[in-house]
Amino acid sequence: MEYSQDLKHTWNQASSPLAVRRLNPTRADGTAPEFLWLGGFRSDMTGTKAQTMVDHCAAHGWGATRFDYSGHGVSGGAFVDGTLSRWCDEGLTVLRSVTSGPQVLVGSSMGGWIALLMARALQAAREMERIAGLLLIAPAPDFTETLMKPAFTEAQRALLASQGYIEEESAYSDEPTVITKALIEDGARNLVLDAKLRFDVPIAILQGMEDPDVPHTHALGLLHALHQDNVTMTLIKDGDHRLSRPQDLALLAQTMDRIASSFVGSTGT
Repeated sequence: MEYSQDLKHTWNQASSPLAVRRLNPTRADGTAPEFLWLGGFRSDMTGTKAQTMVDHCAAHGWGATRFDYSGHGVSGGAFVDGTLSRWCDEGLTVLRSVTSGPQVLVGSSMGGWIALLMARALQAAREMERIAGLLLIAPAPDFTETLMKPAFTEAQRALLASQGYIEEESAYSDEPTVITKALIEDGARNLVLDAKLRFDVPIAILQGMEDPDVPHTHALGLLHALHQDNVTMTLIKDGDHRLSRPQDLALLAQTMDRIASSFVGSTGT
C-alpha cells in the first residue's frame, strides 16, 4: 500500500519536512527491484513520469519511492534556499531512511544530475550496494554551469552579483523561475561532466532530440563522461524535454523492465 510520510532534516538550524510517498514491494521471493524517483528543477512527485514509474512497479510487485525536494511540491522549505548539494543530501536522506535494499535511481532532468551526485557520494562512502542502476530521463548534469550561465545577459549577471538572484519566465509555470547566486555557485562545485564516472551498475539514458531545454548533445557529453560499458542511450527523434507522451511513458516502462532484468527472477511471474 502506498503511504505518505514526513521526514524532518535539519539544515542550518532550520527544519524542512520532506513529503515522501512509498510503495512497498509485494513480491515475497526477495528479488523485487526498487525504484527511487528524483524529479527535475521546480517539478514535483505527482507528474506523469513519476506516476508511470509507480504504476509499473505496482503492477509487478516492485517497490517505489518518490518525494519532493525542499521548496518543491508539498515539501517544506523555500525554493530560493535550494541548491544541488541540499537536494542531493535530501535524496540521500530518503534513500537511507525510507528505502531498503538496492535502488534504481530514476532521475528526470535535474534529477539526472542529482542521481549522479548521489551515486558518487554513495561510492565515496562505500555504500554502492544501495545502487542497482541509474535510469536518466533527459538528464541535465552541470546545467547551471553549461546551460544557464552562458545564456545570462550582462544585466542578469549584474543583478545576480548585486541582489543575489534573478527572475526568468518559465515555459512550464505562470510564475517566474527564481535563479539564485547560491544555486549557480553550488552548481559549479558539483560538476560531473569533466569527471571520469564509473559506477559499474546498469545505466540507461532516454533523451529527446527535439529537447529545447537540454540538447541531446548535452546527453552525449554525459555518455562520454561515463567510463563503463554497461551504458545505453535511447534517442527519441521527435522527443521533447518532458518525454511524457504515451509512447515516451511506454518506453520508460520498457526501460525499467530492462534494468529490472538484472535482478535474478525479478521479471518472473
